Amino acid sequence: MTSNSGSSGAAGASIPFSDAHLASWLHDVAGLEGGAADITLQRIGAGQSNLTYLATDPQGKRVVVRRPPLGTLTASAHDVVREGKIMAALEGTDVPVPKIYGSSTDWEEVRTGDEAGGDSAGRVADVPVIAMSAIDGVTVNSKEAAEAVTPEIRGKIAEGLIDAMAAIHSVDLESVGLEQLASTKPYAPRQLRRWTGQWDKTKTRELPALDELTKLLVAKIPEQDETVLVHGDLHIGNVIANPATGKINAVVDWELTTLGDPLADIGSLLAYWPVKNGLQLPGFEAALAEGFPAPEALAERYLQKTGKTSDRERQALAYWHVLGLWKVAIIVEGVVRRVMNNPSNQAISGAPTQEMVEWIVNQAAITAREYGF
Repeated sequence: MTSNSGSSGAAGASIPFSDAHLASWLHDVAGLEGGAADITLQRIGAGQSNLTYLATDPQGKRVVVRRPPLGTLTASAHDVVREGKIMAALEGTDVPVPKIYGSSTDWEEVRTGDEAGGDSAGRVADVPVIAMSAIDGVTVNSKEAAEAVTPEIRGKIAEGLIDAMAAIHSVDLESVGLEQLASTKPYAPRQLRRWTGQWDKTKTRELPALDELTKLLVAKIPEQDETVLVHGDLHIGNVIANPATGKINAVVDWELTTLGDPLADIGSLLAYWPVKNGLQLPGFEAALAEGFPAPEALAERYLQKTGKTSDRERQALAYWHVLGLWKVAIIVEGVVRRVMNNPSNQAISGAPTQEMVEWIVNQAAITAREYGF
């Protein structure tokens, strides 16, 4: 199996798949032709968490393969099988998602029966892997990608992103079988517990400024009016759009999806969205290009579309914006730790630094003061 990512075929823990079993699995579940030597494997996306690859057979058929990062993982993190089940459940709804072909775990169980347990020689990888359809379109995750479409299309992509977010929040959980996906207890306390625990497990040093921000967020938790499907990481880099129309062809990266407060998603989007002469997270500068709206315009489109326009709801959104920045800092710290432990996890665009984490925490504190917290 050929690769231009530098991962496949490398020594030791840097091997992401067992090439022969990957080829067999992709043939059985997605119809790719040829053996390991005939299929090319390319690392794609700018994601720094679960690893995503494009597998292409000699006839040009493409399948996207997704697996957890290399190395030791925290408990329950990077569950790609859960991610695949969520996307499969959303097929046929107003939420655009790739088609899920299956998981390597299911394939291995069917293929080897009772002998599957512990037989690493028959496994696609050292972890579960999912396969899904390759979606045509553009992901605006770089300045170059932004420049490849017109300002008008950039605006359409941003509008489509907000509309896709609203569609996610409107999913009838019972009709798609996701009502038991996660707890329905208040979302903010759950998020604070989860990400504080994540920080404790992955931090590379003590950071008192983050601890102070955590205390502030605990003290300012707003009321929650409803519980919906929350994507958890919806930003411009996690949608695939038609470059001719701006229509969103797919929402991807459902790793952090749960049940919670819908305002959390728009708050996270605001955390990622760059501001001229202000907060600009590395990898998200593309949204500064002409045609993309300012973050407050994105928020207003969402609030008007969903009818969440009261002062109390606007104040709750401010809270989720600050929490979004806090969460981004913790996520970035986790990436710093994973790349530190295993350099093969580094994305093509590079890896973040400890200084970047500290900068994000500082920006979150500034944002909190601006909102009057």
